Amino acid sequence: MHTPPTLQEARAAKSKALDLFNGLAKVVGVGITRIDGGYGVKVNLENKPAPEVALPASVAGVPVFIEIVGFARKQAHL
Repeated sequence: MHTPPTLQEARAAKSKALDLFNGLAKVVGVGITRIDGGYGVKVNLENKPAPEVALPASVAGVPVFIEIVGFARKQAHL
């Protein structure tokens, strides 16, 4: 039986995912999310990478959820 990744495992995979995905696509954010009763890494990309770029579905045994979010900019505080 498969045990879902823990929060600690997702935290450890987060920095690895950032390093890995930075070499493959324009990353605008990396976070932790709930996936299938456990935790995973969420990678926000500026745009869809080229078709020949294979994005990993997991990092260090932790599943990865990829979302194309567009250009990210800081919001002004009023």
